[in-house]
Amino acid sequence: MTLEQKIGQFFFPAVFINDTEENIQETECLIKKHNIGGLTFFHSRASAATNYETKKKVTFNDDSYKRLKELVIRFQKCAPTPLLMSIDAEWGLAMRVEKTPQYPYAITLGALPNSAKLLVYEVGKQIGLDLKSAGIHYNLAPLADINNNPNNPVIGYRSFGQNKEKVALFAMEYLRGMNEVGVLGCLKHFPGHGNTSVDSHLGLPVLEETLEQLMENELFPFIKGIDNNVDSIMIGHLAVPALNEGKNTSATLSKSIIEDLLRKQLGFDGLVISDALNMHSVSKLYDKKGQLEWEAFNAGNDVLCFTENVAEGIQEILKNASPERIEASFNRLWKCKHKAGILNENTDPQGNLNFEGASILNRKIADNCITKIKDKLNSLSVFEAKNNHKLAKLSLYKNTENIFFKTLSNSLPSPEFALETGDENTIQKLEKDLVNFDTLIISLFVPRAKPLNNFDIDDSVLSFLKRLFTSKKCVLYVFGNPYALQVIPNLEATLGIIQLYQDFSEFQVGAAHQLLENTQCKGALPVIVRGIND
Repeated sequence: MTLEQKIGQFFFPAVFINDTEENIQETECLIKKHNIGGLTFFHSRASAATNYETKKKVTFNDDSYKRLKELVIRFQKCAPTPLLMSIDAEWGLAMRVEKTPQYPYAITLGALPNSAKLLVYEVGKQIGLDLKSAGIHYNLAPLADINNNPNNPVIGYRSFGQNKEKVALFAMEYLRGMNEVGVLGCLKHFPGHGNTSVDSHLGLPVLEETLEQLMENELFPFIKGIDNNVDSIMIGHLAVPALNEGKNTSATLSKSIIEDLLRKQLGFDGLVISDALNMHSVSKLYDKKGQLEWEAFNAGNDVLCFTENVAEGIQEILKNASPERIEASFNRLWKCKHKAGILNENTDPQGNLNFEGASILNRKIADNCITKIKDKLNSLSVFEAKNNHKLAKLSLYKNTENIFFKTLSNSLPSPEFALETGDENTIQKLEKDLVNFDTLIISLFVPRAKPLNNFDIDDSVLSFLKRLFTSKKCVLYVFGNPYALQVIPNLEATLGIIQLYQDFSEFQVGAAHQLLENTQCKGALPVIVRGIND
């Protein structure tokens, strides 16, 4: 390859599974003309990573998985050099592709006891096999971020938690599972995106920690990853003034963070990939096309993810970079391509999706991560209330046909009610309907995983819960992000709180069995939840 062709290998533009034929052909031209090294797949142009201003509605397509496989084959066919196909699949292909197996969020896995770490390994392995079935060999996961800011708008449920040792341990297990089946992994977002309150898709988060503080906490999982020969590390769009002579320069564009800290001080010689270069924290910095790509490469990134100016970026790097630096980055990428096995024409999709295996694994995880936060009302009291016709079940944000209620119905029959919106008239009627019941099993299906707008829990629903907790004997089952507990008022008045983390059917079944059999809950909150364990 010429130097220019080698530079083309550093570019991983975004491609969209549900895109127009015209755009697909444009990508084919890019691949042929510029010898690009890989692609990063997204669901559609309306999906989160590219849809900031317009807020276009994502149109679902049941054929997305089939279409993804077809595109992988098509793009590989026109590539002068085998492409390293990548995707964000933190909780499986389902993060980007509907009708594919979904595994629990990292925060859910973080609730597992350390003794169940093999379940995290199995998640990594199963995700790896699912990716290979689509022809993808590079997962931009897992997060090594330590989530020590409950108001973090973008990390939260995507992190294994708040304990640096556990985050490191579980990240290593996840990576080990993927590597075992031939899929490359990536620790992100260096030097640590956990303690931020700004979404780097929209603005630039600033970390105020000193290097000593970062070494003590945020950098710990990355250091463990380096010790375990992690394939790649993604640089986050966040500023650390203490490492940049007091300047708010994004780490993605900072030589002192990538070359000095990550390469020299921490000794990482694996592949460094930028976070998506279309993100607003960096994308609007330079007027000249190709300048951002050069600045990111010059700072120390080997791979430029979601680059929007391929031709111009290649020319800027060719004009400004030394041949030695180009060779160094090329060799790192080539080593990863070799490890993934794609240089031997082994690029086609292999195997099939394993929905049954995913379900079995999810049930094991559910049984091991259920977390009992509070238990002053034992199961005997619940059955006694049922026998006295004083027990009712209330489902919030799902109807009464949910799996949790169905699993309880044979052994614990009682009247069932549902509140699917925050409508005040419905709440008033519901309060009247509940007058004659003194014991309530309440299932809260948290509407949203992110903290925006109180996880989309209506104020009227929060007020309703506050009144119920005071006037009834309530056992609350929370299916969703545990940080949602922080917005629920009067929790001290409840008699029981059980945290489930996910609303998967396997988790609903596990919760029902826990209630009926009063089994031990093996999980523990992976983060400090204000008002619960601080």
